[in-house]
Amino acid sequence: MESKENLVFLGMMGSGKSSIGSLVARKLNFEFIDIDSEIEKNLKSTIKKIFEKKGEEYFRKIEEQTTLKKLKSNSAVISLGGGAFMNHNIRREVLKYHLSFWLNWDDKILLDRIKNSTKRPLAVKALDNELIDLIKKRSTFYSKALYEIKCDNLTKSEIVKKIIKIYESH
Repeated sequence: MESKENLVFLGMMGSGKSSIGSLVARKLNFEFIDIDSEIEKNLKSTIKKIFEKKGEEYFRKIEEQTTLKKLKSNSAVISLGGGAFMNHNIRREVLKYHLSFWLNWDDKILLDRIKNSTKRPLAVKALDNELIDLIKKRSTFYSKALYEIKCDNLTKSEIVKKIIKIYESH
């Protein structure tokens, strides 16, 4: 069997992929890779500006190239962008070769976290019901992850411990 060394975090914007991912990476002494940050660094622009200037389709192409390249890393914790797992090529690669963790939260909690965000292009002008629809649509994809972490009643530290326990017993 292929080695599944990377831990890949997926879930909605605002689900804690970056903050939880960086904590897990620190504990395991792994490299932490945040795909959105990588894209911003490479293009010297924010995700929001990339969406505004070049559109979502352009962003998704760059996201796919960046993600597939970074998934070739070893012993890394990788935080995907909220929409990355919708991409068939990214999803296939993650499911085939990596340990995937869906950070799942109650819709209401996610809604409160993302609805007033100015840096999240898909949330900026969205109505609550549009965001709920997006959460539902994406959840059908996220549910394919190897592990689902129900985060609602857990602290960051408990989420991190749970993930490390799963990783170490794998």
